[in-house]
Amino acid sequence: MKKFNIKSPLGIFLIAVVPLVILLTYSGIRLDLTKEKRYTLSESTVKVLESVKKPLTVDVYLEGDFPASFKQLQNETKFMLEEFRKINPKIDFKFIDPIKTKMSQDTLMAMGMQPSVLPDIKDGKISQITLFPYAVIKYDKRGVSIPLVVQQAGIDADQQLTRSIEGLEYSLVSNIKNIAADRRKKVGILVNHDELSPEEFHGFMQLAMENYDAGPVIPKNQTELTLEDLPLLKQMSALVIAKPRKAFTDNEKVILDQFIMNGGKTLWMIDAVNAEMDTLTRSQKVMPFPVDINMTDFFFNYGIRINPALVKDVKKFALLKLVTGEVGGNPQYTSLPWPYFPLGIAENDNPITKNINPVKFEFPTSIDTLGGRKNIKTNVLFESSERTLLKQVPNYVDLKEIASVDSLGQMEKPSTPKIFAVALEGKFNSAYASRIERKGYPGFKNQSPENKMIVIADGDVGRNKIHKGEPLPMGIDRLTNQEFGNEQFLRNALDYLLDDSNLMALRNRNIEERLLDRNRITEEKTNWQWLNLLLPLAVIGLLGGLFFWMRKRKFG
Repeated sequence: MKKFNIKSPLGIFLIAVVPLVILLTYSGIRLDLTKEKRYTLSESTVKVLESVKKPLTVDVYLEGDFPASFKQLQNETKFMLEEFRKINPKIDFKFIDPIKTKMSQDTLMAMGMQPSVLPDIKDGKISQITLFPYAVIKYDKRGVSIPLVVQQAGIDADQQLTRSIEGLEYSLVSNIKNIAADRRKKVGILVNHDELSPEEFHGFMQLAMENYDAGPVIPKNQTELTLEDLPLLKQMSALVIAKPRKAFTDNEKVILDQFIMNGGKTLWMIDAVNAEMDTLTRSQKVMPFPVDINMTDFFFNYGIRINPALVKDVKKFALLKLVTGEVGGNPQYTSLPWPYFPLGIAENDNPITKNINPVKFEFPTSIDTLGGRKNIKTNVLFESSERTLLKQVPNYVDLKEIASVDSLGQMEKPSTPKIFAVALEGKFNSAYASRIERKGYPGFKNQSPENKMIVIADGDVGRNKIHKGEPLPMGIDRLTNQEFGNEQFLRNALDYLLDDSNLMALRNRNIEERLLDRNRITEEKTNWQWLNLLLPLAVIGLLGGLFFWMRKRKFG
């Protein structure tokens, strides 16, 4: 009998490769060879998972009979949760088929899940499927439902799937972090300067309370912020100022300055011009005028200036539904372009604005970035298109302008793109470091630690509409049936401001699309089927013939 030679190729394979394969199989070690490292968890994710102290369960409603494209999302979700469980055994998961378990749509919707109706292309035919691709995270008698599919207009099903996979790690780990936190961060809503009413700010409060303890900050003297309000402000991790219409006093500006110097985050939604659509709809004509809230020098200190001039975007705008006729006594509505409602469309990879629907601004003004501020980095979130007009105020805004949106009116001029929203980050310097006001503030600080701030030149970006006394969901236009990304934008803004784990960077993860050519698949389907059927038979026949010939030659 011939001896086995360990130095032969077969011997090397059996001794070196096979044990390695067995080791990798049973050890659970996986090698991520993808270019974008899509199967490698970030350090921030690992730290969050390791901080989970009690059993945490993830129920994934992505099981059952659905198109192959969703199998990829299912597999990616399962793989990621398996990685989570390796990091922390207290984390477990299970996949649930809502149809097999006979769960009604009402039950699923009561759990915070909305149905996803998506196209399914199969054999050249397009059909629709209704799914509930959600994950429910349960921890210590608390639970939260999170969508696994990105809801974004203007993209096809393949892009939607890719972006859903890109955001999967962030969606899961950010919600795990929030639900497992021992103490939730506090967000204060400043109430003292004729801001948005509770009904108009209902949608924002709902989204803020999902992950944070949000509530009003009302001055004790009912007039202005004073030193008496410091204990309450020190409890707040962030302060939201939404559409103030009453001027801030100099004393209040010092208190806000020191709130920022002590690490407090701020989200500003500012109207520099008073223009209301309700008034315009009733009277057909309105004269906007500047609003001075006495904060020009305050923002100047951070390198920005809010201009009191309306921005008209004649390229990227929302539609306005108006009565344009009557048939048989019934009013006829038409959706027409309205340049005073420009759309914020993400054109960069900023994690705050990535993969969300266009954000609707109403009568916004613009922000100038002045630069030259040491230690401050300015990131533009949204800006208008290259076809921008500026309207100086006071000046009339007339509904008749809708007939010729790109024509120049009185006191209007063409302009370069204008900024609607910016994010500032870095170490901020106090505007009162060399002023006498510092002596009246105990423990005055000249500079903040690493801090963040977002300024939006539109007070209505966070306002929800009211219909018959009831608040409507934020970003929903009831007349045109359009869904804008205002809610997701502001949710991301809060998460960015209060993100001390650097999880927001996960929203910038990109996965290269490596998709098959569907048209070619359809055209060459029959040829590939015959090839797959006949090629194995041909190979077997060839090998059989070769074996027979070699045997005949040796023993013939």
